[in-house]
Amino acid sequence: MILLANSEAWPGFSKSVELLKAGRHGIDAMVAGISEVEREVKVRSVGFGGWPNMLGRMEFDAGVMDGTTREVGSVGAVPDTIPVAALAHEVMKRLPHVMLTGDGARRFATEIGFGVDETLYEDSKRVWWQRLEKELSPEELAKFPDIALAPLSRTITDPERVRDTTVFLSKDSLGGLNVVTSTSGWAWKYPGRLGDSPIPGAGFYADSRFGAAACTHTGEMTMRCGTARTIVLAMRLGHSLEQAIALAIDELRELKDGFLAGVVIHALDAKGNHKVVSLNCEEQIKYWFWDTDLPEPEHRFAEPFTS
Repeated sequence: MILLANSEAWPGFSKSVELLKAGRHGIDAMVAGISEVEREVKVRSVGFGGWPNMLGRMEFDAGVMDGTTREVGSVGAVPDTIPVAALAHEVMKRLPHVMLTGDGARRFATEIGFGVDETLYEDSKRVWWQRLEKELSPEELAKFPDIALAPLSRTITDPERVRDTTVFLSKDSLGGLNVVTSTSGWAWKYPGRLGDSPIPGAGFYADSRFGAAACTHTGEMTMRCGTARTIVLAMRLGHSLEQAIALAIDELRELKDGFLAGVVIHALDAKGNHKVVSLNCEEQIKYWFWDTDLPEPEHRFAEPFTS
């Protein structure tokens, strides 16, 4: 058994490990762990601790994929809901659809018994408004929110300058490879924006026969390249895990226009190998790893892509 996750997964990583040890399906184990991350206000890229959109409203994205059946559940721009990975799992289990967004996803949540959550952390609200005061003229502030938001998209950035996502990847006791993702998305994003986290093939993908991958940071890039699917498909075509990631990174580096920044790739192959690689990230990237040979999870450094 294996569990791999990004550094922000610390509130729930050990819980997922214990559930995997108990024989739980990988998605069940990871959703339980990622739910702990979503509730932790110290994690500022996901759930209650995340940052709001330009209007000061929280919108959450999440996805789950079963690599054995290749079933997917996904939700995007969901309001008033903290456990969005769990909601994505319910989409997979209960509906013929793959993805629900916005008010439709919230309606589904209510129908199946999810509570309506207070999602805007008071400190996030304070920081958001202070930034608006800095960016807008007094006249614009007086009219807000009835102003053009698009001009702000180039000037308002993440307070911590990290466009991160929480990603969990596992190989469970049955040998299945699975992925779960959750994010609050970019701080101050345009309302309704979806990143790669809820999009199968871009932010996550799993096929138990070959491998699994998930991406964090600049989702606009991995959506353009279909990065997670590229990695798994390359392994299907006979490439090693290292070669598959290198191919995906080459595709990302071919992008010359549009918004370009850092990307982090987390990946497993069906043989139990793993790799975490960062591209164009100024900060040192770390991740969590556990397998049955380790007594405790380890916090390790990712490899910066240099070739």
